[in-house]
This record gives sequence, C-alpha cells and structure tokens, in this order.
Amino acid sequence: MNIVQITAGAGGMYCGICLRDNALVAALRKQGHHVLMVPLYLPLTLDEKDESEGMPIFFSGINVYLEQKSAWFRDAPSWFHSLMTSRKLLKWAGGRAARTQPGELGDITLSMLRGEEGFQQRELDQLIAWLKQQGKIDAICLSNALLVGLARKLKSELSVPVTCMLQGEDVFLDSLSEQYRAECWKTLSERSFDVAMFGAASRYFGELMARRLELPREKMRLVHNGINLEGFNPAPSDAVRAGGPPVLGYFARMCSDKGLDTLVDAFILLRKRGKLPQLRLKVGGGCGPTDESFVRPLKARLKAEGLDGAAEFHPNLDRAAKVDFLRSLSVFSVPSKYGEAFGMYVIEALACGVPVVEPRSGAFTELIEDTGGGVLCETGNAQSLAEAIESVLLRPDCGRSLGEAGRKAVQEKFSAEAMARGMLELCKAAIGKSLVKLSEIPQMK
Repeated sequence: MNIVQITAGAGGMYCGICLRDNALVAALRKQGHHVLMVPLYLPLTLDEKDESEGMPIFFSGINVYLEQKSAWFRDAPSWFHSLMTSRKLLKWAGGRAARTQPGELGDITLSMLRGEEGFQQRELDQLIAWLKQQGKIDAICLSNALLVGLARKLKSELSVPVTCMLQGEDVFLDSLSEQYRAECWKTLSERSFDVAMFGAASRYFGELMARRLELPREKMRLVHNGINLEGFNPAPSDAVRAGGPPVLGYFARMCSDKGLDTLVDAFILLRKRGKLPQLRLKVGGGCGPTDESFVRPLKARLKAEGLDGAAEFHPNLDRAAKVDFLRSLSVFSVPSKYGEAFGMYVIEALACGVPVVEPRSGAFTELIEDTGGGVLCETGNAQSLAEAIESVLLRPDCGRSLGEAGRKAVQEKFSAEAMARGMLELCKAAIGKSLVKLSEIPQMK
C-alpha cells in the first residue's frame, strides 16, 4: 500500500505524537509498504531514526505565522516564501515556539481548520502540487484532528481518502481563548465530515470525540498507539533493583497538567509515613522554557523538606537514556489531572516490566484493565496516590507480577507492529479495498 503520513513537527521539543508517527512509519515500511512521512510546521525532534529524513517541510511555521498576521506577506512572491522554509531558520523558530502558550494560537488554529478557506491556502496548494508528483497514493493519514482542514482539498485534488488519528486534541482546543474556542470546535466538527475514517488511540477518547464532533460511529475505529520495543526490557534481574532503595519514577512533560506536583506531594507523604524510609524519586521528561518556572518551586519544596538529596531531575533525555531511566524504577506514575487520550509513557514503563499507578480517569482505566500492569487511584489526590504506590512497593511479589503482566500485554497489543496493522485496517476501511470485512475490524466497545 502507498500511504502518506502527515505529521506536525514540534521543533526542539520531544512530542509524543511525533514519536508515535515515526514508529508507525518505520513499522509500516518493515511490513513492505511504501510510506512518505511529510512533516509540517517545524522539524521533528525524535529519539529514533528520523523516517521523514530528506522530506521538505510544508506549512513552514514561519510562513504560517506571517500569513496569518500580514496581508502583505500573503501576497509576497514565492521566492520570498521559500526563504522561510530553511531548516536552520525553522530550528530557531522552534525554540521560540516552545515559549508559546496554547491560548495565544486561537486565530492560527481556526485558520488552519478552515483549510483552503484560511490564510494558509497557499501552503496547502504547494503540498498538493508536491504530492501529485509522488506517484499513486492509496491513503493519506493525518496525525491529529487539528489538521482536518487539509482533508477536503487533499481528497478532491488527489482523489484519495483521508484518515485521521484522534490523540488528545480536546485539551489544546479547550485551552484556547474564549474568543476562538467555540468557533474552532464548530469548524473542526464541520470539517470532520471530509475525513473518511478516524482512528482513536483509546475507547475513552474515541467516544469523547465522537460526542463532541457529532461523528457517526461507523467512521470510528480503535487503533491503539504502539512503541518500538527494541531496548525496552526489564533490568538484568530483579535482584539488581531489589538491592537498592525503591525508586518512584515519573517520565512526561514536567508540568502541572501531568500531575508532577501531585506526585511530589505523594512522595513527601510517603517519606513522612515512614514505611518506605529509603524511597527515592526520579523525574524525567520534557522540560522547556515554560516548564522551568514550574519545576523550580518543586525542587525548593523538596529541599525545604530535607529531601532534595533523595530526588533527581533528568530533563530531555534521548531514547537510550530514557530506557535506562525506566529500567531503574520500582514503580512508575504520571498522575495526570485531565483525561489522557492514551498515555504512551505508561506503555513504555510497562515494556520495561515496571508496574504503574495511575488515576482512575481518561484512558488510564482501560490501559490498566487491558494490560493488568498496575493499580488505580483517585485523580488529583496525593493521599490516594501515596497509598496506591505504597501498596505496590510494600508487596514486592505483587509489584513484580503486575510488571510482568504489563510487559507481556504490551508485547502483544501495544507494539509498533500491532499499531501498523491497526492503521492498515483503518486505511483499508477508508478506501473500500479491505482484505477483511469491515465487520471484522475491531470496534470500540
């Protein structure tokens, strides 16, 4: 099958969706399919081989911004627009983009959702002209619903069905300023009918977006996210981890929305309770300029409690360092305060045989049920989180069983290869050439 995967780059920051799409493309290619991975806005920052290497970057983030803000720039000659697509310049812009708050992007988001009717129509025409030169295309996959404004013209100009993944767009859209929030949701709902099939990363999120976008259920399929399992193995032996103090770990963006402050509160409670007097805390994940001001007070609080020596922070690790980080943990938790669409970090921890503790919200409930790799607690409640973590760490055999069950389930259900098979079924459903009947494709239950 010939597939085009369109993915929005995040510049200098690791992006879960970028990592997921890159693993997907690699798996599809290994299975013999021809896949073009086309980056939009900014270069992709990845911890594996870049599957978009050699591809031009369309919808240059600089052009998109200037086209939104300047009528003069929209009419500027093509050679001038081309100057703004330099990777070096976009890398610089990516550093500035890391400081941008979602609430500041309402006008650009709405314009992009309007597609050929928005200020960036010139960028869309250039993308389509390039795709017409790439030979036969069977399906186009959009990495998230914020790109559905592209679907109408892609479909009509290229005579190809467009599919789209749903991966947590509600949080971004709900954070937009009131001036744009309702109109963006309305436009997204309208433009969603240009997409042939949607793939939801979890049953929870598929049902949520089906309601909010008023989507027919027959246009929705469950396509779990997956990871490249290479290197994701438990520590050499349980004795290695058991020989030292227990370690509580976190690996996600270092921000309040992901519940890092709740985890720090729970860690302090656990040390004060005295049942785990040697417990250590390891925090890893993305930490950009806007996150540093959040992390500093947490470090100061740990110091005030006399626990700064028992806590470590490891920002922006590459893949190898991330895997080593996860393998060093006794238990893992990212107690997100909102309904996560999936939670890739849960799968990564389980792939290393580390049991997880997560809030009873969003996709976490079904991930724990589907893997058997952890326990649930109350959302945003440090006391409940501490008790759940304690229940795992004080029963080593239980923690070991949870980790082993989770690892086995990830290998079976949440590998990049399993994700690729799900995406192929989604594409086949969209183009009406499925090798299996639609009734046999997994429905969300």
